[in-house]
Amino acid sequence: METSYDAAIVGGGVAGGAMATVLARAGHSVLVLEKSTVYRDLVRGEWIAPWGCLEANRTGLFDTLFAAGGHHPVRHVEYGAGIDPAEAEAASLDMTVFLPGIPGPLCIGHPAACDALNVSATAAGATVLRGVEDVRVQAGPSPSVTYLHDGAEQTAKARLVIGADGRNSSVRRQLGIGLERGEPHHFFSGMLVEGAEDWPEDVQTMGSEGDVQFLAFPQGGGRVRLYMSYALHQKSRLSGEAGPRNFLEAFKLKSVPRSEVLANARVAGPCNSIPNEDAWIERPYVEGAVLIGDAAGYNDPIIGQGLSITLRDVRVVSELLLASEQWHAGLFDAYAEERAERMRRLRFCAEVDSIVHAEFTEGAHRRRLAVRTKRASDPAFLLGLAAVMIGPEMLPPQVFSDEIKRELVAMA
Repeated sequence: METSYDAAIVGGGVAGGAMATVLARAGHSVLVLEKSTVYRDLVRGEWIAPWGCLEANRTGLFDTLFAAGGHHPVRHVEYGAGIDPAEAEAASLDMTVFLPGIPGPLCIGHPAACDALNVSATAAGATVLRGVEDVRVQAGPSPSVTYLHDGAEQTAKARLVIGADGRNSSVRRQLGIGLERGEPHHFFSGMLVEGAEDWPEDVQTMGSEGDVQFLAFPQGGGRVRLYMSYALHQKSRLSGEAGPRNFLEAFKLKSVPRSEVLANARVAGPCNSIPNEDAWIERPYVEGAVLIGDAAGYNDPIIGQGLSITLRDVRVVSELLLASEQWHAGLFDAYAEERAERMRRLRFCAEVDSIVHAEFTEGAHRRRLAVRTKRASDPAFLLGLAAVMIGPEMLPPQVFSDEIKRELVAMA
């Protein structure tokens, strides 16, 4: 059986569902091919920065995401060893002021976001197929996808194939597009908990104590997504059946008031760890196909930019497509240029954050306190980290300088 569409999207997660919704709402015929039949907790992709919320607004997707269970924390408190909790709370960031009209970041369960975007894509007229296997992509002047669904092989011709199938993208491999990777610096782990109603729902927190960096993002209703960074040499720290218990044990933090609420919460999802990693592509397209989201390269999760990057990809690529009758490869030159610089700046932010918060020697502890003192006297120091909230393009290129990283290292 052979069909024809304007766009064939491989991957029906956030990237694929969002792109399908935008294109279908604009009147284009869209096919979405998704392997899973049920979206599962992938222990990532549950925090949208204010600049990502702005991207969702610009594409008409924000209301869909918020209605799927979105929750806005409005204060960011950095606790940690050597920091007086009262001082930390007095210096908390009001996250409602970063971007006009954006009431802070958005926390949302990843499965719920994927489901909501699939529903919105279907309502807009897209054809969304689940349980798809063996997707084979043909790019070039006559793009197509061949796949198995309900036991039958089918082929769909398209004006464009869009690869939105995540970090281990099969589309990327089939297109022969190489991925550059940075060296891992630490492990990054996450777990969802519930029963934490006594944790303030308006507060997200991050800091370092002992041999961990801790992060907590409330989702409302007593659910909190917890994350933790720890050293590479502790590879087995959270492995096996004891992993979730050991994860929660690490949240018994002397520097964080009410941390026992998190440490005593109920496990509500898997506990997974990955080496922190940046990966990027200079040219995420070929004739007849383009990559978006994690398929096009991804940022170290320590600064939580994955969903915002994806929503920017959807906005930029969809605007290019909707503004042109000819969907040729050259159309994506501007996307590739903007994305390469965006990812470079976010790599800088992740590297800086890793140096400050995800190293656990005595020297690293001294560095954290020295950085805090320096930023109090010189607010411009580490200004680049503001990109995590307002977007990497909002700051001049010189704030993303290797000289700053060298200065940080020397502060240990």
